[in-house]
Amino acid sequence: MSLVPEIEAYSCVTNVLSDLPESEIAFKDNASSVVSSNLEPDHDFLQRQYELARLDRTTKANWEKIKKLTVCGVAFLNDAYDMFAINIVAMILGFVYYHDATGSAQNTVPKKWDTLIKIAVQIGCLLGQLVMGRLGDKLGRTTVYAASLMIAIITTIASAFSNSMVKGFNVFIVLFIWRVILGFGIGGDYPLTATIVSEYAGAKNRGKLMASVFAWQGFGNVLAPIISIAATACFSTQIDADVLYLDYVWRIIIGVGCIPGVATLYWRLCMSESSRFQSMHANNTASTTHSLEPENEKLLATDTSSSRASQLISQSVQSSQLPEINRQRRPKTFMQYFGEWRHLKVLLGTSIAWFALDVAFYGINLNSSVVIEAIGFAGDLYNDKPSKYIIRNCLGNIIINILGSVPGYWISVFTIERLGRKTIQLMGFAVLTILYVILGFAYSQILAKSSGTFIFLFSLAQLFQNFGPNVTTFVIPGEVFPTRFRSTAHGISAASGKLGAIVAQGGFMQLTNIGGKNAWINHLLQVFALFMFVGFAVTFWIPESKGKTLEEICDESEEFA
Repeated sequence: MSLVPEIEAYSCVTNVLSDLPESEIAFKDNASSVVSSNLEPDHDFLQRQYELARLDRTTKANWEKIKKLTVCGVAFLNDAYDMFAINIVAMILGFVYYHDATGSAQNTVPKKWDTLIKIAVQIGCLLGQLVMGRLGDKLGRTTVYAASLMIAIITTIASAFSNSMVKGFNVFIVLFIWRVILGFGIGGDYPLTATIVSEYAGAKNRGKLMASVFAWQGFGNVLAPIISIAATACFSTQIDADVLYLDYVWRIIIGVGCIPGVATLYWRLCMSESSRFQSMHANNTASTTHSLEPENEKLLATDTSSSRASQLISQSVQSSQLPEINRQRRPKTFMQYFGEWRHLKVLLGTSIAWFALDVAFYGINLNSSVVIEAIGFAGDLYNDKPSKYIIRNCLGNIIINILGSVPGYWISVFTIERLGRKTIQLMGFAVLTILYVILGFAYSQILAKSSGTFIFLFSLAQLFQNFGPNVTTFVIPGEVFPTRFRSTAHGISAASGKLGAIVAQGGFMQLTNIGGKNAWINHLLQVFALFMFVGFAVTFWIPESKGKTLEEICDESEEFA
């Protein structure tokens, strides 16, 4: 077949592309490489690339954008509240169900039940991230996003009414079952929120928007002890007279967790699919153009350069008599795409880094009691009034979060577009490795000489967890995978993180008191340092996505065989 028509077509396309503004240079580079590599213009690919380049320029703030970001942010506030409120609830359950125990067992939930109810959400999250992430690519992001919230609302209410049932099903088993299903709903929020925000945002502020949505977790972490203090204070007189009044308190704390979800359910149900997702499922250029959101349709209709490019590309394709294989590109399957090492190593990098981070992120909470005691908020479990003991511990949790956790989230938000995702993740893992080495090998000496120094180093570790890999492990998987697999791959990465959380809570928590209360924490910190180094090493497998369009990060032509 003569190559003259193809060369003429390529000439037409590149002439149009040469007129594009600098902000669309990424599209020009991608389109030129696709056409020149085969000397056969791929009409669908070129049109899609041009339209997506135009979409990345339409990022002005408007009500629709603010609404979507608020809904996504509230989702993470809600998820963090549901996940971390259980730590306070477990403390209260000890007073309710074991106030008449003797010795050290008094007012304390046995280890097996404590671990069971705390690990439940993590198990559910792992399953939800895998299943909901895959369904997000198959059925649509917003459809599954709304379903995950409805699951979370129903199971939150059911958890608040947990009670002993038939023989062998005490309140802890019932609570465990409901919280596993709750975790399944929460798990869907991770891949779907990341995918929705990344596909909606433009290249210049995508990282900032994704990080700011994720940063609402910090508010959820603080809200849980605030609600706990308020609920306990309302019943304080009755609680001190009869500890069983705390049965109302823990149910209120859990039940409040459904309020943010109910408040945003309508907006989730009305949320439209991203233009990228609609475009991916379109069969031809015409359907792709009509699937765009109204404001983007108007932009394309009034943009003469877009119309000119589309017309010339169409004419060139019609005149070039392309072979059948070029008219019907075969999308690669998930296994075909990730069967290539250059793609697999990115997925392994995001997954292993998240796993390593969450082992320490959840494991470091083992030190919370030590820090709370060091700052004088632990109280006396056996002699203090129950209301006073609970309120002081909640205040201690608030202080710990405000010292390091919450500021870390927002430092990431304001620096992620300047420093880059990969830079922040490498820096965070490196600093955490050093801090855990110091805390692990000098644990006893630091506590003995200066509790202030220990609090400072502990707060610094929390700061660099969030001004570091806790944020970037969420952001990066939402950017570095193609639209066709983005939700699935993010779900796999997030599920790896939850596996790390299960290892920390179900495994390492059992080692804490070997040789005495908190006697093994120094060795755990040394283990966490090793995991941080592993996270640092695998980060080099991940590409930097700062300032690039989603199609530039993961060359879209790689999706097709």
